[in-house]
Amino acid sequence: MAILGLFRGLLSWVLSICGCGSDKKKKQHYVIRANDSEWNLKEGFPNNHIKTSKYNFLTFIPLNLFEQMQRAANLYFVFQIIIMSIPYITALSPSSTAVPLTFVLLATMIKDGFDDYGRHKSDHSLNNQTALVLNDKGVFVEKKWQDIQTGDIIKVRNDESISADVLALCTSEDSGLLFIETAELDGETNLKVRQPLQETFTTIKTEHDLAQFKGEIVCELPNNRLEKFQGNLLWDGQKLAVDNNNIVLRGCVLRNTPWIYGFVVYAGHDSKLMMNSGKGVFKRSKLDIMTNYLVIWIAGLLAVLCTFLSIMSYVWENSTGRKFQVYKPWPDIMKDSPAIIALMNWPGFVMVLNTLIPISLYISVEVIRLGQSFLIDWDLNLYYEENDTPAKARNTTLTEELGQIQYIFSDKTGTLTQNVMMFKECSINGTRFGQSQAEKDGEITMNDLESVTEPPFVDFSSNQYADPNFKFYDQALRDACVEGEESSIEFFRLLALCHTVMVEAKVATDEVDYVPGYNGDNNGLLEYQAQSPDEGALVTAARNFGIVFKSRTPTSITISINGEDEVYELLSVLDFDNVRKRMSVIVRKDSKIMLYCKGADTIIYELLSNQSQPIMEPTQQHLDTFACEGLRTLCLASKELSQGEFEDWAEEFNEARTSTEDRDEKVFEVYCSIEKDLNLLGATAIEDKLQDGVPDAIANLAEANIKIFVLTGDKQETAINIGYSSMLLTENMHDVFVVEGDNLQTVHANINKYTDRMNEIQTLEGNAPKIYFSGVNDHESVPMEDVDENMKDGFALVISGKSLAFALLPEAEQDFLRLALACKAVICCRVTPLQKALVVELVKKNVKATTLAIGDGANDVSMIKAAHIGVGISGKEGRQAVLAADYSFAQFRFLERLLLVHGRWSYWRMSKFLNYFFYKNFAFTLVQFWYNLFTGFSAMTLYDDYFLSVYNVCFTSLPVLAMGIFDQDVNDQKSLSSPKLYIPGQSNLLFNKKTFALKLFHGVVTSLLLFFIPYGIFKETITSEGLAADLKTDFAVAIGAILVIIVNLQMALDTSHWLWINHFFIWGSIVFYFIFTFTLYSEGLFNFAVTWFPNVSAATNTFGSGAFWAAFFITCVVCLFPVVGYRWAMQKMYPTLGDKIRKGIWKERRSKNLSLLFQRKSRVSLRARPGSHRSAFAFSQESGIGGLLFSGIQKIKGKSKGSFDVAGASSREDEA
Repeated sequence: MAILGLFRGLLSWVLSICGCGSDKKKKQHYVIRANDSEWNLKEGFPNNHIKTSKYNFLTFIPLNLFEQMQRAANLYFVFQIIIMSIPYITALSPSSTAVPLTFVLLATMIKDGFDDYGRHKSDHSLNNQTALVLNDKGVFVEKKWQDIQTGDIIKVRNDESISADVLALCTSEDSGLLFIETAELDGETNLKVRQPLQETFTTIKTEHDLAQFKGEIVCELPNNRLEKFQGNLLWDGQKLAVDNNNIVLRGCVLRNTPWIYGFVVYAGHDSKLMMNSGKGVFKRSKLDIMTNYLVIWIAGLLAVLCTFLSIMSYVWENSTGRKFQVYKPWPDIMKDSPAIIALMNWPGFVMVLNTLIPISLYISVEVIRLGQSFLIDWDLNLYYEENDTPAKARNTTLTEELGQIQYIFSDKTGTLTQNVMMFKECSINGTRFGQSQAEKDGEITMNDLESVTEPPFVDFSSNQYADPNFKFYDQALRDACVEGEESSIEFFRLLALCHTVMVEAKVATDEVDYVPGYNGDNNGLLEYQAQSPDEGALVTAARNFGIVFKSRTPTSITISINGEDEVYELLSVLDFDNVRKRMSVIVRKDSKIMLYCKGADTIIYELLSNQSQPIMEPTQQHLDTFACEGLRTLCLASKELSQGEFEDWAEEFNEARTSTEDRDEKVFEVYCSIEKDLNLLGATAIEDKLQDGVPDAIANLAEANIKIFVLTGDKQETAINIGYSSMLLTENMHDVFVVEGDNLQTVHANINKYTDRMNEIQTLEGNAPKIYFSGVNDHESVPMEDVDENMKDGFALVISGKSLAFALLPEAEQDFLRLALACKAVICCRVTPLQKALVVELVKKNVKATTLAIGDGANDVSMIKAAHIGVGISGKEGRQAVLAADYSFAQFRFLERLLLVHGRWSYWRMSKFLNYFFYKNFAFTLVQFWYNLFTGFSAMTLYDDYFLSVYNVCFTSLPVLAMGIFDQDVNDQKSLSSPKLYIPGQSNLLFNKKTFALKLFHGVVTSLLLFFIPYGIFKETITSEGLAADLKTDFAVAIGAILVIIVNLQMALDTSHWLWINHFFIWGSIVFYFIFTFTLYSEGLFNFAVTWFPNVSAATNTFGSGAFWAAFFITCVVCLFPVVGYRWAMQKMYPTLGDKIRKGIWKERRSKNLSLLFQRKSRVSLRARPGSHRSAFAFSQESGIGGLLFSGIQKIKGKSKGSFDVAGASSREDEA
């Protein structure tokens, strides 16, 4: 790492000398001029070319080699090659190490190059898309995205992607609005509204106007804040404020708007999409890091052994070697000095024992990881058929890390949810609708859960405007609406009037067979466009029950009630905001003025009149039930206004909104003054539809001791409701802590208060079952079979992005982290992409745990790159998260299988592989250490050179590869049904310093037995002719044979899951050894090259002697029987969970379909605990939209009567 830091420092110094990268740091803001390319080029703004690849043609080889040399073993092998290149030190050829090292480096280089080639292809595809750009002649011409410059003016057409961050100058719509889909940015598919500045919208009408546009933007420097933009447009002597409502970001798609003109503000890597992509991080697994450290330790052990042998070499040469100079004189270079001989022998001993760190280890690791990655790619259980999306391992170096995850950081929208809202139930005038008949008749118990059948849906076919995708269970409500029952009609009238939904009527075509709301009489296709999916669900529900929202203008709304049109004059829109938590409209029809209001139950109940008293209690009971079911609720209320009352209020409102001081506060007070004494109509219950299997997946992951943080940009109420519906939060929790504050002191005080409260509860319940607490070193959790359903279980923490900004400051971050780790669930809402990454970094920095981040949008990229493992949800919501991720698939539920099956298997396999690999190499190499004790410490090798070269490649590599790719202790179904099997990997119990030391000891003992048992038998051996045997050759062949057989038999003992390939590789390796040996020492090779193959008949002599077979059987028994006995005793006395599951003595006691309680798949009614009340209010409407629709640009243009109904509105498309 020090070398890496030095390299980066040198690179920074070179760049500073060259003047690269310094301009942007000097800038305080951007000054961008439209239609002035010379100015913009002089300012050094980047073009729109993007580059996410790591290498280019010139940097690929040096940069990749530099990265690979950060691995300690590679440096060790380079050092080894240097030593081998000195002939006085060793007779070994440097090619014996250089060739395999080159192969390893080349293989890794090819893999990295292939991965980077994919990024190059993606970059090329994006950079070569085309857009319409205004040229010097005032004509729009097609240009590639990469050629667009900051300051250019572009035209974007409907359904086209935005190529850069642009200031909207003009739109085709007379409403002055444009609609965009931001799925690529935040994973949300509901449309967002943007608008150009009124001055540019009303002035710019033609391409000539655009060519004459000489505006200048002064704005903040590029940043990754998707929700904020600050700048001013200087134009025509005016200084106009520009904010996020006027900016359309790269990656958005223009929807339902024929065209817009945009002024490019940020291009290429300055765009907010690319700023959120984060920097690529070179990720390494824990086992990889551990192996790197162990390699350093082994190198240290090797140095110690070689030093010992060198010292003994000096002693032996000084006392004994001098006497043999008559037979073998010392070379002149030794200068008659035993010390020089010992010094020169030290690197020779390094070469003799160099196989302690074999190159084949790293080749095998890469092959195993590649094989495990292919198994993930090919797993049909991770394939999502609906959109033909398989799982993809985009990073092949982290498979075993998937088996060690302790913290998951998840986005919400598009990751946990489908971003689809469904109107499920409602309460009208104290009566609950939406239940099946079985639920109405009585409570269904858990024993009846699986026997409950899906009730029939309501038939809406008689309604020509009905949405065929809308499902409802209660026919009684449909009958009430058809019969004109007043309370039901008024309930849905409110839903059809009080909203900000836009409607578009499309003409039927031959390509369209059926669109929701098709009206055959007028050839109209009603299509709703809602910025809030909640509002879309509510208006769609009203439409299906016969109260249809048909069109709107800035001053009117038209609805149809059971086929009869009603036109309401829109007098005012009291826009939604997060403080009031409600929205109201004031409408007039036939001189009757009505205020309709919808909002949070806790707020609406405080505003109700005494007339609502009879239905308040039953409605509250229904709200509690809805909340317990994880549904999002809204209360509906109304009141009639007199003409005088409205006129007085309108005057106050006009004064408040034109006030120059405290305008927002005054408007708020005026809103509240009329929103009182309301009459309760009822409540709605909307399901924020989770992806299939999310609650089950979260429950299983939680039982595997994995804690989930939900980091979302959604509102607090929305996030909390999803927490309940996904089982992240439960009703039997002790408390849900909500941290709120506008300053550091308040936030810090809240954190400390909740920490004290938690400690008090834990102290009071000291004798109760242990509360779930997961700290830095605490991985215990209450077994689910021991948890009583009435026992309160754990805590949860909810914090908003505003408060999180203070909680992440150095003064509070440790206390915040301590509280978060002590909670069972953590939800961070309204967080920015940067805050998501900071939360991940906080846990990574302070907790020795492996983290995983999962998301689907560009706002999740920083988080994905910050975590140890990044997972992208691939689908219709864009590809930015997938491109940045290490793994990708289509549904959150697949994460359960990825971790609990593939992750656990990969960690288990890799741990077994490493333990075995080090064992077999210690046994193989240390035999040479014992051998040198008997050869005058002369750095001689016992084994034949050919055996040394192929031992790791041909005799022992394939069995261990098969185990590392295919072995398993339990099958996938048992891995999923017993999540506790995952826990050992989190604590790294299967491969660590302790297990390494045990394998070192095992290898040392095996090497001792391998050497001394055959040595004792062969020492006095004579041939059949009565002559002394060639001890060196025969002894080497004998030990080699026994070694190969023992390590392969040990592999057989270590294999848990036998396939034909295991049999083929294990027994085949032994057979191949004998074939190889008989061939190597055959007369044919001897006659072919006597100098290369001098030891003719060594195999025949060795394997034909009784001494070999005696040594073989004794050594095998002594080496293997203790292992068998130890494992048998451990399984009997201390069986692991895996042992119990394999033997069938472990029973999983969890409910198989626990999540059905919350998903309501079988429509089971759940009642809240006695006395419980939790508001389930959630509404994703952004503030300001209502006012925009009601009074926006139309009044400024003097076109207050212009229609908002797209079909009837005049368009400016022809002007362009």
